[in-house]
Amino acid sequence: MLIRRFCPEDAEETSRMIAAALRETNGPDYPAEEIEELVEFYSPAGVLKRAKESHMYVSCEDRAVVGCGAISGYDGSETESYIMTLFVLPGYQGRGVGRELLETLEADEIFLRAERVELSSSITAHGFYKKLGYAYMHGSGEPDEGGSVHMEKRRTSRK
Repeated sequence: MLIRRFCPEDAEETSRMIAAALRETNGPDYPAEEIEELVEFYSPAGVLKRAKESHMYVSCEDRAVVGCGAISGYDGSETESYIMTLFVLPGYQGRGVGRELLETLEADEIFLRAERVELSSSITAHGFYKKLGYAYMHGSGEPDEGGSVHMEKRRTSRK
């Protein structure tokens, strides 16, 4: 498994991978119309837009994109960051790809400069983030009205 920075040529394949993850993995937890809105949000053009706003990485096996993750500054802050995206192709879930992508994001300079890193997890994935040290914001693991579970990791020392 190779994790590398996203390049524009990855947009179509990354978009297809995200669509598969949304439909298969998240589909049981959300209405179909919401899933399809997210599929459109992560169209190739949407993926390119997110990549320009962040440091995006892809996980590849035999040159095929099987996962992606992105981190950005939080509203321009130097002390807060936001994990924008983390998706793994369904057939690769449970095989450490998500963990490796998250570790890559946590080694990125945008993460390392932050005192606090926030993310909005799906209902499906919040247990994954909890296992990797993220805490529920406001002490609640309940999803908001949009179905997101808000989580964060606070860092005591910055590099």
